[in-house]
Amino acid sequence: MSDALLSLRDRFDRLGILLSGLCAVHCLATLLVVVLFGVGGGVLANPAIHEVGLALAIVVGSLAIGLGVYRHRNVAPLLIGGAGLSLMATALAARHGPVEALLTICGVALVAFAHWRNVRHLA
Repeated sequence: MSDALLSLRDRFDRLGILLSGLCAVHCLATLLVVVLFGVGGGVLANPAIHEVGLALAIVVGSLAIGLGVYRHRNVAPLLIGGAGLSLMATALAARHGPVEALLTICGVALVAFAHWRNVRHLA
């Protein structure tokens, strides 16, 4: 793999880790704001935010992890990332609340771990 593609993959992996972290923070902040203050549910829990987040995770994950699998010839990050994306997609079907947040946070943690494995070449 060329240095340019390797650099691009690393950037997408790092972006994936950042987006995963932001998603987890969003989930926790939404729960706290809604539970503690009873406000913000309409804006922070908007399904469109979750749908866009999942779409971004799929695009970024496909590019970065796909290039990693091509380079490393190991499907472990793809399987880990796929499991994470599945949890995130399942969370879209759940009612807003702790179950949805737990599914999403577990999902983004798996996606971030898959990206981390790609960055560290542990595949």
